[in-house]
Amino acid sequence: MKKLIVLLFMMLPLGVIAQEVKIAYVNTSDVFMSMPEISDIEKQMTDLNEKYRVEMQQMQDEYQKKYSDFIAQQNELTENIKLRRMQEIEDIRTRLENFVQVAQQDVQKKQQDLLQPIQERLQRAIEAVGQEKGYTYVIDPAALLYIGTNAVDATPFVRTKLGL
Repeated sequence: MKKLIVLLFMMLPLGVIAQEVKIAYVNTSDVFMSMPEISDIEKQMTDLNEKYRVEMQQMQDEYQKKYSDFIAQQNELTENIKLRRMQEIEDIRTRLENFVQVAQQDVQKKQQDLLQPIQERLQRAIEAVGQEKGYTYVIDPAALLYIGTNAVDATPFVRTKLGL
């Protein structure tokens, strides 16, 4: 009787290993780029970048004008006025550098805020397809070096789930 119990416990892991592992892959970048919301996000990001570009150009023009005026008049200015104008030019340059940093951070945050709901929607669709089809793993082929013939391309199922 003891031998039978030991034999059963030894065979139990074999039963677990023998279960079928179903692997599917989804080309997430392809699905993501075909989602209709992406074109709207791209337009919003282009508009935001253009606003910052125009503002930065105005600041650069102001800097260039002040600097050019200073260079042209520096021989005629008193030392006190030279120092004040140099400080003005330095202040404009500092504002310009700060503006660039703030603009980059704002653009990144806006892009993240716009993309996050779409990424979550895609993730939910992938999970739903994985559960419906009984896949053990759903992976993205972009990170893989090889995809075997037994792997299932679940991209069309995810597209259908998203209504694409």
